[in-house]
Amino acid sequence: MNDMVITNVDIVFTDHTISSGSVRIREGKIAEVSNGALETGGTVVDGKGRVMVPGFIDVHIHGAAGHDVMDAVPEALYGMSAQLPKEGTTSFLATTMTQSRDNITQALRNAGTFKESQKCGDGAEMLGIHLEGPFISEKKAGAQHPDHIIKPSVDLFHEWQQESRGHIKLVTVAPETEGAAAFIEEVSGTGVVCSLGHSDARFDQVTEAVEKGARHVTHLYNQMSGLHHREPGLVGAAFMNDRLLVEMIVDHIHVHPDAVKLAYQNIGSGRSVLITDAMRAKCLPPGTYDLGGQDVFVENNEARLADGTLAGSILTLEEAAKKMKQHAGLSWQELVSITSWNAAVQLGVEDRKGSIEQGKDADLVLLDEQGNVTLTICRGKISYNAEEVQ
Repeated sequence: MNDMVITNVDIVFTDHTISSGSVRIREGKIAEVSNGALETGGTVVDGKGRVMVPGFIDVHIHGAAGHDVMDAVPEALYGMSAQLPKEGTTSFLATTMTQSRDNITQALRNAGTFKESQKCGDGAEMLGIHLEGPFISEKKAGAQHPDHIIKPSVDLFHEWQQESRGHIKLVTVAPETEGAAAFIEEVSGTGVVCSLGHSDARFDQVTEAVEKGARHVTHLYNQMSGLHHREPGLVGAAFMNDRLLVEMIVDHIHVHPDAVKLAYQNIGSGRSVLITDAMRAKCLPPGTYDLGGQDVFVENNEARLADGTLAGSILTLEEAAKKMKQHAGLSWQELVSITSWNAAVQLGVEDRKGSIEQGKDADLVLLDEQGNVTLTICRGKISYNAEEVQ
């Protein structure tokens, strides 16, 4: 494989930026990072002074472009992988929904098989699975199907982990439900990240869950106990507990822009992670779509059930990052933390993802001054080029 050299780019790290730098890619990896020019050979890409960041990592996404993880067919995950680089996403967790035990089993089996068959550079890389439900609270079901919510079960989790070939990396659980504390302790001990969400938990119940090993919060504010001055709830615990990495859906629909700023001021770049929670209607026209066996009505950039409940989003990480940077005043360095580095560390893949360093996967994104994605490279292969689309 010939080298690819990307020249004339501002290379962003979590703590500094290299101006007018260059990056050499060889066999899908970053072979060299320079603060100046590099000897060229093979393919040369002029970055035109744009900003280079590590590829975005979406740890919470259900679908895109007509595909959904719960379709439980290879085509769904191939379709998602092909679509996501257009928004700068180079890695993701295939996220399930609260459905019947059999449907979840089929989705996990399909995702595990896909994970082990996906070729290097073949679109965005599926890093594993986010099991969102069914171990959640009926009081905070949101768009999760209430008929299929069950108590946390260690035995069922182990069965599902086996069906997925060991690729469940993140599991959402309501810590106040019966058996949740033991579940969190057991599952966290296997190296899987337990995330607190779809929960009506009190502050003290969240604190106990963190002591048992929970390290993540599923879509802050949405479908969880809110901040109250006499009961800080899960939102208050997310603000206060520095062991929790906190997801946010920054489409300015799920969370008011100033509530996003409030959270970020409390949580900071070290503990925040942007997600989309997107469903199959992302990148498609308004209309009626399916999510977890329920009809979702998409119009005005919103996805809702018939009763008005928000049902995932049609957000791209590109848009989330732009909104976060513009409204909350983030630096490029902070943006790298919350779109890539923090997620890589949480998933234990920081040895090959999350930053632009020699030896890591060549997952790279070029952004213009407004934050628009102009070029995406997935493990050394150009997966999206805005100039070729025009």
